[in-house]
Amino acid sequence: MSTEPRIQTVDISEEMKSSFLDYAMSVIVSRALPDVRDGLKPVHRRILYAMNEMGLTPDKPHRKSARIVGDVIGKYHPHGDAAVYESLVRLAQDFSCRYPLVDGHGNFGSVDGDGAAAMRYTEARLAPLATELLRDINKDTVDFGDNYDGTEKEPLVLPARFPNLLVNGAAGIAVGMATNIPPHNLGETIDALLLLIENPDATVKELMTKIKGPDFPTGGIILGKDGIRRAYETGRGSIDIRAKCSIEEAGGGKTRIVVEEIPFQVNKAKLIEKIAELVRDKKIDGITDLRDESSREGMRVIIELRRDVNPRVVLNNLYKHTALQTSFGVNMLALVNGEPRVLNLKEVLVHYLDHQKEVIRRRTQHDLRKAEARAHILEGLRIALDHIDAIINLIRASQTVDEAKSGLMARFGLTEEQAQAILDMRLQRLTGLEREKIETEYAELVQKIAELRAILADEKKILAIIAEELKEIKEKYGDARRTRITADVDNIDEEDLIPEEDVVVLLTHRGYIKRMPVSAYRSQKRGGRGVQGLSPREDDFVQHLFITNSHHYLLFFTNKGKVYRLKAYEVPEFGRAARGVALVNLIQIEPGETVNAVIPVATFDDEAYLFFATKQGIVKKTPLGEFEHIRKGGLFAINLRDDDELVGVRLTDGKRDILLGTRMGLSIRFPEADVRPMGRAATGVKGITLEEGDAVIDMDVVRDGAYVLTVTTNGFGKRTPIDEYRVQSRGGKGILTIHLTERVGPIVGLKMVEDGDDLMIVSSGGVVIRLHVADIPVLHRNTQGVRLIRMEEGEEVATVARVEQDADKDGDM
Repeated sequence: MSTEPRIQTVDISEEMKSSFLDYAMSVIVSRALPDVRDGLKPVHRRILYAMNEMGLTPDKPHRKSARIVGDVIGKYHPHGDAAVYESLVRLAQDFSCRYPLVDGHGNFGSVDGDGAAAMRYTEARLAPLATELLRDINKDTVDFGDNYDGTEKEPLVLPARFPNLLVNGAAGIAVGMATNIPPHNLGETIDALLLLIENPDATVKELMTKIKGPDFPTGGIILGKDGIRRAYETGRGSIDIRAKCSIEEAGGGKTRIVVEEIPFQVNKAKLIEKIAELVRDKKIDGITDLRDESSREGMRVIIELRRDVNPRVVLNNLYKHTALQTSFGVNMLALVNGEPRVLNLKEVLVHYLDHQKEVIRRRTQHDLRKAEARAHILEGLRIALDHIDAIINLIRASQTVDEAKSGLMARFGLTEEQAQAILDMRLQRLTGLEREKIETEYAELVQKIAELRAILADEKKILAIIAEELKEIKEKYGDARRTRITADVDNIDEEDLIPEEDVVVLLTHRGYIKRMPVSAYRSQKRGGRGVQGLSPREDDFVQHLFITNSHHYLLFFTNKGKVYRLKAYEVPEFGRAARGVALVNLIQIEPGETVNAVIPVATFDDEAYLFFATKQGIVKKTPLGEFEHIRKGGLFAINLRDDDELVGVRLTDGKRDILLGTRMGLSIRFPEADVRPMGRAATGVKGITLEEGDAVIDMDVVRDGAYVLTVTTNGFGKRTPIDEYRVQSRGGKGILTIHLTERVGPIVGLKMVEDGDDLMIVSSGGVVIRLHVADIPVLHRNTQGVRLIRMEEGEEVATVARVEQDADKDGDM
């Protein structure tokens, strides 16, 4: 025996390089990355195969998870039991897998991050869909290899009769690379495969008409399609996911945010903790209570809000600062022929189809071999039945079985298998019925062999079989999409999630604002009592009421001549009886400043103008474009004189006539062209000369063929043809518009109306009546009018608003 030391000199850098590469490839191929064909990592494949070998099919009882883990690590997976059990648990979680492959019984964890119970407590069996991954595995459809110690055989890939890589997705970190493939809807993925079978040249764009995007088990909302498109075209992309939240009314005029679905892989308990932390640190204001009401029926997290906050603002802050909105980084990396490759959507589907072609081909060859072997035996039995007497005599004359077998082979030209089958044949096969069964079976086998050979000779038939079997799986296991996909969103904007609709916006004298659907009111006959539109405090009343679109801008003009801006949908929605929220919570009004005019604007067109009128009769015209960029702190819209304030603002085209009305029943009509355009900081010019004690109360733009509607504080009103109001020069004293008496009261509103319009009249007590303008009598200027609304003791008309017919297509409500 040699005593020389066995020392080998190596270069350490080369040894480190070689060893690290070996380790890296082991992790990449044997641990972290899924195979493109079945979408499984080795540990998942071994778990499913071991459960199948144990007979844990969906129709069998559950078995202890510890027994399953023991089989997996004892036969196929030479790693720790914790790693195997954690993989088994994930396959059973309906919030981790879009289509769970394991049917778990017991505590398998929760979306709150709770861990599963120990494997000695839980039980499992294969889920019905998992059997489709293993179907036909015993028909030589896939290659098998030695296990880690050479004592067992394990599949190197599963037949995977549905595209599991896309359907359930995959995530894994290898050495120097990682994969993150989102889950998809089974039905959509199969539809894309069927399209690819029908048209192999289909592009990724065409395939996306079937696969709309990822479909996460926890639902949620995908914001925009650009990230999806990039991921499908290149294999890499980022997808923004937002929780499904709704805003509900709570009691007492309060609102709450209800979270019903959260983004994929977000821990609900940690999400709630994060929201509570933001509230505690005062980074988000307005949340009064936070509770989790989730149950077996579904997820429901309640976020209670203060009465004076805008729920949309709070929700946007939650999206910004918490996991209610996350991004999913797509990296479609998978093993193709043992090598890691980044694949686009079409490549994933093509590789899967190639695998299915191989599976069907090998299954067909397996069935053909069995059919041919059986037909060969039946051919021998048919020969035996045709020469039964001679065969019986030959067997009786033989001394040994081998002598009888050799005699049969020599005399009748049989093979060894046929001769053995004849020797094994029971005497009952000699009956007429048994002879007929052999003939029938042989004829069926001959036909089956022909069909199998035809399949192997024609790839179109193989594809037709794949398509048919995929359709069966879709019909049996397909379900509706859970994740909703919104339109393209560059900078995430809440506006894209809000429907465009006509809304009523109400603003009270004390500065409370709300919006309501226009359908919340019903038209009534003249003189009706009205419906309760608001329940203000005793010293409050509605001052502004108008119809606009939820996506339009609202320009708020104050008594100090400043202008502020909001989107209509940013005004919180409340019920008819609710007071709303304080406007100071939505715009930065200074102390002592009140809103005296509100104008809804769709776009800021330089050819349009805002026409201003003040209480002292001053008017001004400013291009609308000067108001496009308004800071949160507001801008000055008009330079007011001492003791003056804004009473009216209208959107005009610069070519119309203007009508001003005063509290003491006078009015003036003059061309808008008499007022030259001025900048925001200008004061304006005289529009009407007022008597002492009089004041301008309203302003409107004249429309040809329309009527002048005059309404007084005591609820009287009338319509007068506009032709009775002659055009005068700007700055005159005006003419009479209504005959005022103590019974009628001073003027509170003066509007241009048409027969198709409706009218909303709001009392200081918050009562709203909606009238058809056509029901209001047409009277001359120098008349008192008729009663439009009955006032309660101590009440008076506070606001008059015209409702265009187009704003309410439903007519009477």
